[in-house]
Amino acid sequence: MRFGRTREGDMFLSSTAVLTSEVVKFFICLYVVYCECEKSVDKWIANLKSTIVVNYRDTMKVCVPSMVYVVQNNLLYVAASHLDAATYQVTYQLKILTTAIFSIVMLRKKLIITQWTALLLLVLGVILVQLVQTEHKATATDGGQNRIVGFVAAISACCLSGFAGVFFEKILKGSSISVWMRNVQLSMCSVPFAIVTCLLSDFSAIRNNGFFFGYDFFVWYLVILQATGGLLVAMVVKYADNILKGFATSLAIVVACVASILFFDFQLSLQFSFGTTLVISSIFMYGYQPPTGKPSSVISKV
Repeated sequence: MRFGRTREGDMFLSSTAVLTSEVVKFFICLYVVYCECEKSVDKWIANLKSTIVVNYRDTMKVCVPSMVYVVQNNLLYVAASHLDAATYQVTYQLKILTTAIFSIVMLRKKLIITQWTALLLLVLGVILVQLVQTEHKATATDGGQNRIVGFVAAISACCLSGFAGVFFEKILKGSSISVWMRNVQLSMCSVPFAIVTCLLSDFSAIRNNGFFFGYDFFVWYLVILQATGGLLVAMVVKYADNILKGFATSLAIVVACVASILFFDFQLSLQFSFGTTLVISSIFMYGYQPPTGKPSSVISKV
């Protein structure tokens, strides 16, 4: 995303990229649901009708997180346009904090001592990483890039991610609908909203230059990456545990740092490394579950 938003040449519209990703995700999920129905067109259509049309109230509930996800994805493009890849990746881990807060408020969950400690380490790590960047003039722009704009966009995306994730989890509880069918519902709601977002934010540019202005092989790769990435997260949540998820997230941060050094002349400082280490440590601490045989200290819900 960072390379796509900073390279030379015609710049694609992020709102069209988000819409295209949602369309790609929609058709992927439709095909998987088709396979779940033993590749029977009749069963496939009947399943879609009963889940989406007949149970329309359930579909309407899914519209809430789907609209939030569209706004979040647009904000992530803004963040990637103004923050280097390493800082963006580390800062976006604040979604763990926002998810925890919304889980306490909406799902009445309780956090153990290690999880609260992890959240504190997470915040400290992100602050250290951001302070490294403010050593350059935080308000100054580099080629139209503004770190404050990027940071605010990333924080806003974290808040939306936390809310949408917890809201979606609340919907999933007690439901027998598959993850893929849920994603079909999400896409059915998010695609129309993404179209509205395109028209409101970039109608003039789309009318003058076309919907796919600035698209090339790399942009299409980015679109598919965004679409499949969201589905992979759902697969991880369903089939992997917190330790594996922690390893994957930590590896993503390391890869982002290495790639930033190699391709974007990113200067890795001791403070940035320490802050990143705190963030990675917090990811594992938050996902750690103590043995069930011993009672664990719990801080009461808000």
